[in-house]
Amino acid sequence: MALTLGRTAIAQAGPTGRIVIAGHGPELPVLQDLARAFEKHAPGAAIDFNWDKTVRSVELVKRGEAQIAVTDQPDKTLSQTQIAWDGIALIVNFANPIKEVTTSQVRALLTGQIVRWSDLDGADVPVELIPRSPQANLSTGLEFALGVPGKLAGKGRRIINDQQALSAVSGHDAAVTYLSLNTALKAQEDGIPIRILTIDQVEAGEPTVRNGRYKLRRPVLLLTTPVPDPVTTAFVAFALSTEGQRLVRSMFASVDSAVPPANVQGTDPPYPLVLRSP
Repeated sequence: MALTLGRTAIAQAGPTGRIVIAGHGPELPVLQDLARAFEKHAPGAAIDFNWDKTVRSVELVKRGEAQIAVTDQPDKTLSQTQIAWDGIALIVNFANPIKEVTTSQVRALLTGQIVRWSDLDGADVPVELIPRSPQANLSTGLEFALGVPGKLAGKGRRIINDQQALSAVSGHDAAVTYLSLNTALKAQEDGIPIRILTIDQVEAGEPTVRNGRYKLRRPVLLLTTPVPDPVTTAFVAFALSTEGQRLVRSMFASVDSAVPPANVQGTDPPYPLVLRSP
């Protein structure tokens, strides 16, 4: 009982102040959940969001207009902390007979080298590659996972929203695109007629994304200044705590560095130092 009361008192004396988290990708719901939970641990702290497809989150942190940038690409002048892995699902229409491909075939398919499904022992029809917008925060991560930066193909209007990607593929037998794995898995559970392709004989799932056997994944990074303020430091640490990683798993694969739950405070932080200097 004494230990519990002591921890409650420390949490109430946690860091105070307001910070801004900036980004433009699909990570917003998870970051909002993390923010709400963190504010309960640190009543004197408040978190705002600057989240829009036009936001240049890294530049905002550099200018001091935001304290955390959410991205999948590091910046050599900022500190970075990975809080999750985002699996990237390659999806086709359920009527498509293709069920499994190799990484090299994925690379050829998405860069426009494979133009007919018959090249993969499918129907003799053209591949309808649905392009994704860079604002989806998936394209860059996928390009680096495949080793083809700036080379993804696709014609027509680029789709930002994962729901639009699902609609495009479910309505066209020859279509193929990519989206966050968690969204694709939920779509399958809801009966939407798509198929997540197995890659290199590895099925896409949280365990295989986390351990790296499933290769199509991108890191979810929190970028801060090299010497962040106490609220920012405490929030980043909270995201890696057991409670924080539980919230992360609602959408992403967790990282392996989660620490036991503890209290948030401004001095003598109960979390291990997690920020990495450039």
